[in-house]
Amino acid sequence: MQENRRGIAFNKTRQSFLATDIRVADTHWTRLRGLIATNPGSFTLGQGLWIVPCHGVHSWAMRFAIDAIYLDQANNVVHVEENLKPWRFAKVCMDSASVLELPARTIWHSGTKIGDQIEFKFESRNGKEAA
Repeated sequence: MQENRRGIAFNKTRQSFLATDIRVADTHWTRLRGLIATNPGSFTLGQGLWIVPCHGVHSWAMRFAIDAIYLDQANNVVHVEENLKPWRFAKVCMDSASVLELPARTIWHSGTKIGDQIEFKFESRNGKEAA
């Protein structure tokens, strides 16, 4: 995947959208950078960052709280971190294959729980939907 690909994250279990504007961080640099130095007003409801692969996240050098959804290889929720405040470390979860970072309160609004199935869809370069 490439970071400039945009997509959506949908909780199939709860039938609710988690984000309609997902960026993917799947290189060493994009995973390391994550949301560091992101302006608080530019990461709003509907946006997200999917970090692949990932077992844990932090909020060092961030100026806002986030929610983090840890997903296994099949995109089932294995752990959630709600309202992770700036300058904190979240749990390391070796069962996770990736982590979806979302604006704070997204987990609460969507009702997302451990065991839920998350689906990602991305637009391909030719404008057609790709998984």
